[in-house]
Amino acid sequence: MTEYAVVAEGLVKKFGSITAVAGVSFKVRYGEIFGFLGPNGAGKTTTIHMLATLLKPTAGDAWVAGHHIVKESDAVRRSIGVVFQDPSLDSELTAYENMYIHGKIYGMSGEELRYRIEEMLRFVELYEHRNRLVKYFSGGMRRRLEIARALLHKPKVLFLDEPTLGLDPQTRAHIWEYIRRLRDEGGVTIFLTTHYMDEAEELCDRLAIIDHGKIIAEGTPNQLKRLVGSDVIYLKVRAVNGAPNPCDALSAPPVMECKPLREGMIALKVSDATQAIPVILEKAASMGLKVAEVSYRKPTLNDVFLYLTGREIREEEGSEADFLKHVIRVRRFRRR
Repeated sequence: MTEYAVVAEGLVKKFGSITAVAGVSFKVRYGEIFGFLGPNGAGKTTTIHMLATLLKPTAGDAWVAGHHIVKESDAVRRSIGVVFQDPSLDSELTAYENMYIHGKIYGMSGEELRYRIEEMLRFVELYEHRNRLVKYFSGGMRRRLEIARALLHKPKVLFLDEPTLGLDPQTRAHIWEYIRRLRDEGGVTIFLTTHYMDEAEELCDRLAIIDHGKIIAEGTPNQLKRLVGSDVIYLKVRAVNGAPNPCDALSAPPVMECKPLREGMIALKVSDATQAIPVILEKAASMGLKVAEVSYRKPTLNDVFLYLTGREIREEEGSEADFLKHVIRVRRFRRR
């Protein structure tokens, strides 16, 4: 396993009768950005919490930086940095003080700690704000400080759980730049969870799509998009006067594959949408199918998710992080 920074084999996590992660397996190579793409509640945060030793798996095994997450949890913690989805800074302290306390926790001190704090604050362009209270920082500045803090002890693996959630486009672009530099200049392995398709496409060398606690696809962004085909045509159709099922009627060249979605929508996989649309519309009319809407686009990661699950990635409601907080609150209440 020496070439892999993270290895998961059949990881399962259950909270009572609820299965949050249902046997996921994957490998992350050293020096790559690996993405976990999926809707809220898919199991992304729970997986990170297991890999970061915050939760014990119900079943399965995993190794991070060569260390078993249960049997060698202390070694795992020394080898990783984590930026959680929820803010974890002390707002009543300065940026420098937040960094200093984190460094002391990891056994750093003296000139080594001072130099590393300044180096990381410069890296995220916050050095000039080092003595400013964090409560006066913007959301983007706080996120950059959290990244700097997670890197302070030179981790081999950096876990980023929804690192740009709620940030404006300009700040998101800055965070993306820092992530790329960490890989390209520092050789840091990055495990990134996100439900933003553009983020996954822009940053990830490889990624896994997770839904309902299971990995449904894995590969490079281009490999995953090839699952869908060259182009995807979306039609909203309804049958008129006993017309046949739309997919039965239209599943012939130039259509390579037809997949029913919901609310009368179908997705047609074709090699060239501009040439295929006139043929498909003519055929639909001849078969008694009334087309209410038509659109097409080059495949995106959202199309991959839609193709594999029948729904868009943003249609999932509820936050997994909120669910985990609820579990913790319930456990605390039961201990009283």
